[in-house]
Amino acid sequence: MRVKLVAGNWKMQGSLGGNPALLKALACGAATLESVAMAVLVPAPYLFQTQTLLSGSPCAWGGQDVSEEENGPFTGEVSVAMLQEAGCRYVITGHSERRARHLESDQRVAAKASAAIAGGLTPIVCVGETLDERERGETLQVVFRQLDAVIQGVGVHRLANAVLAYEPIWAIGSGKSATPEQAQEVHAALRSRVSSSDWVVGAGIQILYGGSVKPSNALELMRLPDVDGALVGGASLVANDFMDIGRAAATA
Repeated sequence: MRVKLVAGNWKMQGSLGGNPALLKALACGAATLESVAMAVLVPAPYLFQTQTLLSGSPCAWGGQDVSEEENGPFTGEVSVAMLQEAGCRYVITGHSERRARHLESDQRVAAKASAAIAGGLTPIVCVGETLDERERGETLQVVFRQLDAVIQGVGVHRLANAVLAYEPIWAIGSGKSATPEQAQEVHAALRSRVSSSDWVVGAGIQILYGGSVKPSNALELMRLPDVDGALVGGASLVANDFMDIGRAAATA
């Protein structure tokens, strides 16, 4: 049975003064959810503060991006080793904002995921389509292209050490979420795509849904057979909302 994971992506938000109250609330709340894994993905400057406040708690933490390079003249990049020193377990790769704003190709996303796995981190690999692509009926074509690049670059057997996240770009931060039928269709297709290369990996890999997940829709999404948790944006910055989503995952 796949354990559900609820991961909060803070994006470029938070503050040294405001973070402790939220992190301490999450540490306490996560301790009450034995059947759900919780994690927060915070901006790099807050990783060591997060490590200090969450160490010893059941709530894991991680970065929002990672370089495919080990070290060297790569200004502004964060290496796997740096994330490890901050105690990270997870790191996001291929978020749509990185793909769009930083022009990250499918191949670079795969290289980042491969570097993360090689270094002992668990990449949360994001895939998703734009509204135009969905309206043209290209959703599966797009997410399969993104997934296939990762399978090719990482190797399907090592994909067992990763998490997938389906985030329809048109639902991120828009207040609109995919319908349960839309989410299940894509999640099932992604699992089938992985299973076609390795049935065991496909059956076991966690696939999260992301895109305006909130307490009001979390339970319905979490009950879908191929949804194994959520990658949460804005709601992860509000302790009660984030924990309500965690409780929905535990109930589902």
